[in-house]
Amino acid sequence: VQLQASGGGLVQAGGSLRLSCAASGRTFSNYVMGWFRQAPGKEREFVAAIRWSGGGPWYAGSLKGRFTISKEKAKNLVYLQMNSLKPEDTAVYYCAAQSGLIASMVSRHDVYNYWGQGTQVTVSS
Repeated sequence: VQLQASGGGLVQAGGSLRLSCAASGRTFSNYVMGWFRQAPGKEREFVAAIRWSGGGPWYAGSLKGRFTISKEKAKNLVYLQMNSLKPEDTAVYYCAAQSGLIASMVSRHDVYNYWGQGTQVTVSS
C-alpha cells in the first residue's frame, strides 16, 4: 500500500485548502481512509475518516463543519477540504489507511498500518 498526500501550503486565516491522498498498491474496498495531523511538540491527532466501501464519514468534534472528507473511487483519491482555516490548524497532515476497522477505532492513529509522507499546512494570522 502506498499513500501520497499533497495539497498543503501556506494560507491566510479564513482561507481554504484541499488536501489529496492518492492510494495505490491494492484494492481498498475494505479500508478506512483517515486524515490525521501533528503540530510541533504535539501528539498526532485525528481529523477525519471515511470507509472506502461506504460508511462514515467521521470527524473530530472540533473540526466538524469546517473540514470535509470525501473520496473519488474511480481515481483512488481521498480528499480533505479545509475551510475557515485558523492558525491552530497549522500542522503536518497525514493520510492513513487500514482494513478491518470498526467505527469506534477509526480515530486511533495507532491502529493504522499504512501512512503517507505528510503534507505541511501553515495558516498565518
